Amino acid sequence: MVRSFDATPIDLDWLDQCCADALWAPTAGNSAGVRMNTLGREHVIDYLNVATDAAWREGSPRYAGVSRAGAVVLVTTRPQDYLARYAEPDKATSDLARREAWTVPYWTSDAAMATMALLLLIEEAGLQAALWGNFRHEREVLDWAGIVDEELVATVLVGRGDGRDQPSTSRGREVPTRAQRVRRVPSATTRPQPPRAGE
Repeated sequence: MVRSFDATPIDLDWLDQCCADALWAPTAGNSAGVRMNTLGREHVIDYLNVATDAAWREGSPRYAGVSRAGAVVLVTTRPQDYLARYAEPDKATSDLARREAWTVPYWTSDAAMATMALLLLIEEAGLQAALWGNFRHEREVLDWAGIVDEELVATVLVGRGDGRDQPSTSRGREVPTRAQRVRRVPSATTRPQPPRAGE
């Protein structure tokens, strides 16, 4: 992730096509409930004014850098499309026509996969991006953007990095290596079996 941009505007026709290509990502039941909404360089400051607090803008060392992003993509999703799809005859036995039945909502998973595809396409084009999590001001952002009947999942800031990015303090945390986070599950025949009742 890059959090300091050089204010170069991003061609929105190109970005729209990238978003459309990113939406080739898997979509559960072909529900197609993820949307990507693009904003040009001229709207970046307005977006940040709605999506952040004045105290953060005044005190964050990163605000100036992200405010120079060349474009913004609002990633949204429509849970109702998934609930309707999983109520259809070929999915009805899943019992997923109710929102509370989903322990892992596919509308969130689909949005995450499409967002990752978009980030890779941006990187492949020689540009940079930052994933801006949706922690607050969801309703205000959606109202400002004129988006109805959708939920905000995340925002992608797009642009050319200016080389002045401040690395996240999170990078200094001690965590398991990537290799350590990959596990091979033993087969059921070789896995120790718990004792049966009465043994």
